[in-house]
Amino acid sequence: MDLEKFSTSALRILRDDQLLSDPVERLVYESDGYLVERRIPDLVIFPESTAQLSAVMKLAFEEGIAVVPRGAGTSLAGGCLPVDGGVTVCLSRMKTIQEINLEDRFAVVDAGVVNGQLNQKLLGSGFHFAPDPSSAGASTIGGNIATNAGGPHTLKYGVTSNHVLGLEVVLPDGSIFEFGGPQGFHTQWDWSGLFTGSEGTFGFCTRATVKLERSPQSWRTRLAVFDQLDDAVAVVSEIIGAGIIPAALELMDQGMLRAIEDRYHHGLPVDAGAVLIIEVDGPEQATLHEIERIDSICASGSCREIRKAETADERVALWKCRKQAFGAIGSLSTSFCTQDGVVPRTRLPELLKDVIRVAKKYDLTIFNVFHAGDGNIHPIILFDERNPKQIEQVLLASEEILEQCLAYGGTVTGEHGIGIEKIDFMDRMFNEVDLEVFRELRTVFNAKQITGRGKLIPATVH
Repeated sequence: MDLEKFSTSALRILRDDQLLSDPVERLVYESDGYLVERRIPDLVIFPESTAQLSAVMKLAFEEGIAVVPRGAGTSLAGGCLPVDGGVTVCLSRMKTIQEINLEDRFAVVDAGVVNGQLNQKLLGSGFHFAPDPSSAGASTIGGNIATNAGGPHTLKYGVTSNHVLGLEVVLPDGSIFEFGGPQGFHTQWDWSGLFTGSEGTFGFCTRATVKLERSPQSWRTRLAVFDQLDDAVAVVSEIIGAGIIPAALELMDQGMLRAIEDRYHHGLPVDAGAVLIIEVDGPEQATLHEIERIDSICASGSCREIRKAETADERVALWKCRKQAFGAIGSLSTSFCTQDGVVPRTRLPELLKDVIRVAKKYDLTIFNVFHAGDGNIHPIILFDERNPKQIEQVLLASEEILEQCLAYGGTVTGEHGIGIEKIDFMDRMFNEVDLEVFRELRTVFNAKQITGRGKLIPATVH
């Protein structure tokens, strides 16, 4: 069956407005947040129910047509790229919050529900959904599950997989399964945990049962200002070394501060070498004790100024600075590439020096913003995608930075996923036996590789 016939058959399942075939309309879906590579899908489909998606997938499976799952397209590793063309299936219209159960502390949401939408719905309830990627205002919970997303509060609360109780999934052959649920697992296998982070290579998450956390009684939030980047990194290690696990511990360097301030005018100290956003939460007395110790560590660690968020509005404003970091880049560069390596916290000073060296070596501008508490770095490399030479330099710089992460005992992704961007690193992190196990596992769910082609798992060992 060719795609024209597939389209005709799909329209027996979907309405006209659920399928895009016009080349101009499809152009919107040529990439996600990874702008280094682009492919235009042959078709874009918007199912509105699990039943519709199942019927479409049965059709694709029978004819061996490649399908690419897509949420909001905020992936930063090319996870939504249609490598072999084919059909992009976007779940953004499956966006109903099906149930919120505060007594048993869970919510049931469609895959297309925006992360921040769920927390908006929970305002005033005394509960919240803990995973908070920086793209939470746009990214979908289905997409968060696909990449096992993290965010600033991962340090204390963990990544998405720590908050998934169950999944409804559609496999590449169109079959529908439910894994886990509010009452836990019906088998000894944690299928939900396995599916979370599989980046579309096992199929689609269509609905999720997620854990709700009780909202903390209090927060204490600080902006610690440092003249030198190394001093800020040293304080991060001291805080963790003191046995304190903040809810969040975020670092932004001078370039990032200037970019945010130039665009949004928050009053950030643009002459500083770096700032730390530090937050503790929990019972009132516990947070008061912890923040006093943190203030003392900062004061003795060459911190020139500590700004305190005294009210809820001030706390929101401070976090807004951090969440707007990527938006600020848009006014400075036509494109950017964000890396996602992880190293032990003690190696952060060395890695940052490597990033600075790489920027000079390839004549690139790199800003740094990252989850310092768990060693997850996000160097943001600015470039002009119209310049082939710059694209080549970006790829070389990215590879060198990630190689250093591995050399320091880290990994190449903390939350963005492998996608297509880092697939060549898989055989540097895993041996041939490991990768063969991964392939066999994928075959259980996706024997024909209908979904996730060219993502996450390399076809052969290099």
